[in-house]
Amino acid sequence: MVPTVEWKNNHVRILDQSVLPEDVCFLDCSDYAEVAEAIRSLKVRGAPAIGVTAALGIALGARQYTEPGLDGFRQHLDRVCAVLAATRPTAVNLFWAVDRMKRVLGGASLPTVEVCQRLLLEEAQAMLEEDVRVNRTLGKYGAAIINDGDHILTHCNAGALATAGYGTALGVVRAAWEAGKNLRVYADETRPVLQGARLTAWELQQDGIPVTLITDNMAGALMQKQKIQCCVVGADRIAANGDVANKIGTYSVAVLAKAHGIPFYVAAPFSTIDMKTPDGHAIPIEERNASEVMQVHGSRMIAPAGISVWNPAFDVTPANLITGIITERGILSPYELPAE
Repeated sequence: MVPTVEWKNNHVRILDQSVLPEDVCFLDCSDYAEVAEAIRSLKVRGAPAIGVTAALGIALGARQYTEPGLDGFRQHLDRVCAVLAATRPTAVNLFWAVDRMKRVLGGASLPTVEVCQRLLLEEAQAMLEEDVRVNRTLGKYGAAIINDGDHILTHCNAGALATAGYGTALGVVRAAWEAGKNLRVYADETRPVLQGARLTAWELQQDGIPVTLITDNMAGALMQKQKIQCCVVGADRIAANGDVANKIGTYSVAVLAKAHGIPFYVAAPFSTIDMKTPDGHAIPIEERNASEVMQVHGSRMIAPAGISVWNPAFDVTPANLITGIITERGILSPYELPAE
């Protein structure tokens, strides 16, 4: 799998997911503002990937400062962090990553700007490597819920493309596949941006894992025909009470799964759990441009001009619809999330 994001030749190199699967191309960002725009415009997406990319963007922004003064450097870094934190409001991994990068400097007395720049880059690279390790561990825990012969429904893309590597929901699938289990993934297309059709289906096809693409409104029919044994999705924020924000349409899948007696799991790193957010009602839900709904993949119009459009990027699945939350610490009950 090609890297989602990496530090290369003093640039932040990002796989441009907005043009997949037609083209595989990369953005070499030399300015932190370019990194922020890549996050904002969904060239990189998925909560863990957004967090790692923001961290690398902060490291890049730090290196753009060329003056010797530490006070000026700290002010510059605050501006960099503010720009990156303002890109998308729902994915808590973004804010977790920004706060973690800020803590690198903390209140410590550091000798030079150059030392600060080096420490920030080291921390960002450590976060990238850590994300891959976390996902592999998470995947091993999650593989236990997959039985040989299972058909698994997923929604949106929570694979290597949504992380620094390996994936969360698709990390569970990968780990089960690597363990020799026979399985098939049913991937919702995930309107309106089609992350399931463009990204999940492509990613699984690249790895040789059996995948069938369906439109979003086919999930219920599949369940009715007993073709789905398990649902596994990712998460952009998990509230303290176990409510989960994920790509719009996740709630519908969870309701259908409950009605058909099908286990519904959420796979996410522990950093996605936000104990400062009490419940799903307190999770900020990003609303995006109407053009995403009115056009197919930014080209052909499929709706009349001037029509009113509602386009939330996420919805909230309440804890009572969730069987378990798969993390690198094991499979947790949504009702008993540890504070740390």
